[in-house]
Formats: sequence, structure tokens, C-alpha cells
Amino acid sequence: MKTAVITDSTAYIPKELREKWNIHMIPLSVIFDHETYREEIDISAEEFYEEVKQRELPTTSMPPIGEFVTLFEKLAKDYDAVISIHLSSGISGTYQGAVSAGEMVEGIKVYPFDSEISAMVQGFYALEAAELAEQGVEPEKIIERLNEVKKSIRAYFMVDDLSHLQRGGRLSSAQALIGSLLQVKPLLHFEEKMIVPYEKVRTRKKAMNRVVELLAEDANSGGEYRAVVIHANRETEALEWKSELEAQFPNVEFMLSYFGPVIGTHLGEGSMGMGWYKK
Repeated sequence: MKTAVITDSTAYIPKELREKWNIHMIPLSVIFDHETYREEIDISAEEFYEEVKQRELPTTSMPPIGEFVTLFEKLAKDYDAVISIHLSSGISGTYQGAVSAGEMVEGIKVYPFDSEISAMVQGFYALEAAELAEQGVEPEKIIERLNEVKKSIRAYFMVDDLSHLQRGGRLSSAQALIGSLLQVKPLLHFEEKMIVPYEKVRTRKKAMNRVVELLAEDANSGGEYRAVVIHANRETEALEWKSELEAQFPNVEFMLSYFGPVIGTHLGEGSMGMGWYKK
């Protein structure tokens, strides 16, 4: 059985990795003044962060169901099944779009998967699925593995300004107000598919150190881990952090990624995050 793997653009998997593992990508979009830009296609992360310095923050939109249908029908010519992995259904309708489109197409069995998270941590699921698909593993077994990964997956991130999350409806007004009044850098994570505060931390440095402590709790318990450092237009800082972490955790394989236009709209420039799971 031949299985294709799809994820959406908010996984921010580097293009060379997508091509290496034959991962298909469906884009979400940002909308500036009624102009729509598909992320990773019409606008890069670098271009986005330049653009928001000169214009009002954009709104974001999920892929039209028709785009899913078109892609599924195209894949049906060469594949028997497709695993469609998407950002958390608690913050976007993208996963539900894949579910609906999967019920509309014939000739291919669609397995939608809610990552319950986003960014390159979501991308980990796509890479796992693609590696197994290449080995000819049955789609049901691939989904089993993804659910296994979900048990150990962790991700934490901090934002410089809570107003982006609040304005986009991804964080309640009360939570945003508390953060801005106390000048805290709340450590955020996904819980029950939604973005919620994990701990309130006073400074950026303390927030980053706390994430390292949380990684250590897992990594020092044994086993091999895969992790990612994610930044919103702070590549130098992220690379330095990654180097420090690699020296500290020899049993963890680190990579670097970024918050692109859609997630960057909600988190804001300067945000940093890290995620990991047990191999």
C-alpha cells in the first residue's frame, strides 16, 4: 500500500527536508489589506517580518476545502492512502478542512491527524510519518506511531508581547492583561489543543532557562530525543541557544526552525520556543 504524507505550512519544515521525504504541503495564508499571501509560497518568514514593520498586522486564514480536495484527488492517481497532519484544531479549522475534504474524495483513503500543536513540533509528526511511509508501513500503523509520539511530545514558547495572541483570539483578554500589567514573560504551551500559560516568568532569560530545566527532566531520564529550537526572526540568538543545548544534552538531536507568517502573526517577532519528543 502506497501512502502519501501531507502537512500544512505551519509545520515550517525546511524545503529540502520536505523534498527529501516527499512531504506534500498545503499552505495557510496571511492577509494584508485584502491581499492574500500563501506562506512558504508567496511570502517567506523574512519577508513577513519586514512587511509587518511597515504595515498593520495581517489576519490569517486556513486553506479552502477545495485546495484539499484538489490535492487529495491528485495524490489518488499514485497513492492508496494519505496521512494529513495539521496544526491544532483548537486554534485553526485546518484539520477539520482535511476531515471534510477526505469525505468528499474517492479513490484514496484519507487519515486526518490533529497534531494538537503547531510549528516544527507538528513537523516532527510529518517526518515520522514520511519515514514510515517510505518503508511501506501500513497507514494504520503509522497513525499508531504518531499517537505514541504524542505521549512524549513537549513544546514551550514565550512571547515578547501578549497582545498579538489576545487580538487573534488565541489567548483570553484576562490572561493577556495579567501578563502586560506584571511585565511577565509567560511561558506558554498547548493544553487540550489550546494555547495556555504554563508558568509566569519575569524575564526572557529565566523563561528560556525554565524550558531547559523541563527538557532536562525528560532527557536525563534516559533514551534518545529529537528537539527543535524555534524563533521569530531571532536566528542568531536561536543558533547560540542551540549550540549551548547540544553541548549540554548529547542524547538529544537538535534542529533549528522558525515561526513563519501565520504563527508569527499570533506570537509576534522575538518569540522563542523549543519542543522535543522521545525517539
